[in-house]
Amino acid sequence: MTGEWIRFAAASGLLILGVGFMVAAVFGVNRFHHALNRMHAAALGDTLGLLFVILGTITMRGFSMDSLKLAMVIVFFWIASPVCSHMISRLEAMTDESLGEIMVLEKNNGVRVEQTENIKAGEKAVSKKKKQKKGGRER
Repeated sequence: MTGEWIRFAAASGLLILGVGFMVAAVFGVNRFHHALNRMHAAALGDTLGLLFVILGTITMRGFSMDSLKLAMVIVFFWIASPVCSHMISRLEAMTDESLGEIMVLEKNNGVRVEQTENIKAGEKAVSKKKKQKKGGRER
């Protein structure tokens, strides 16, 4: 009798944890602005959520042939999900023309700066240093 309650508590904890990951993924998908960020939140949320939900059902059902089938579902999903996510992200990268204009937060003051501006500023700084070195050698 006590063993059944312990198994029920463990299964309930795993199910709640899995549903929690899925709910967090929903908020992550709605919070992010760029498609690649949304896809990342969705892929991680459903992968971990499904893992814990199926582990909870395996624990609740007990270890049998049904548990083996559910474990095979987990393995298939963990193999197929990254491949699908990668294919979708490649499609997004190939079709999105403004992908290089993603906003990046500066570390020091929290100001949002476009990535292309950072690259241009870095190129200017490098060219100034090269000019200074050339000027120093000529003297």
